[in-house]
Amino acid sequence: MSQETQKQAVAREALRYVVDDAWIGVGSGSTANLFIDALATIRHRIKGGVASSVKTAERMKSHGIPVEELNDAGDLAVYIDGADEVTRAGAMIKGGGGALTREKIVAAASRKFVCIVDASKVVDVLGRFPLPVEVIPMARSYVARELVRLGGQPAWRQGFVTDNGNLILDVAGLAIADPVALEATIDGIAGVVTVGLFARRGADVVLVGSERGVETIAARR
Repeated sequence: MSQETQKQAVAREALRYVVDDAWIGVGSGSTANLFIDALATIRHRIKGGVASSVKTAERMKSHGIPVEELNDAGDLAVYIDGADEVTRAGAMIKGGGGALTREKIVAAASRKFVCIVDASKVVDVLGRFPLPVEVIPMARSYVARELVRLGGQPAWRQGFVTDNGNLILDVAGLAIADPVALEATIDGIAGVVTVGLFARRGADVVLVGSERGVETIAARR
């Protein structure tokens, strides 16, 4: 089963977690895009979606799926999104596409978080994928120095601006043994908007596409 086939399989499997007559939180990235394509086949069953990025909203609208702002939709029944890395405990690195802040907000507003990934994204320890950190532009250099003090090697993602008008630092060289603690530490640096560690609010369920099919991991509760 190719990586693309694995992604398609978990995208279809995630439809089992869609709640009828509800607003569904929808993530960003290649696997989330495949979920949007699958969601379009049952769009008549839901009120619509709350998007974690402008691109996600555009893709849902192109399929005729109504899109609502989180402020108006309220609490969400479920959020479905991919990850750049995920542990079997449900902690994740997200933000490779730069939508980490809105993804974290929608995840926090959702009663259940379903993470959909292919097998290559499952790791024992987070950190092989550079950790994205969204920063206020004037704080870029200061935050970078603080991240160096934490043992990281930050690189400015030049030529990229988030949907919120901010910058991204991608931090290599971290072996994240305690993602909850590191998430809190980086979030506490002045000028940081969001760190792409999703550990304090990680995934409740991880759907993993593999050569053997789709594995379901009950990660948190």
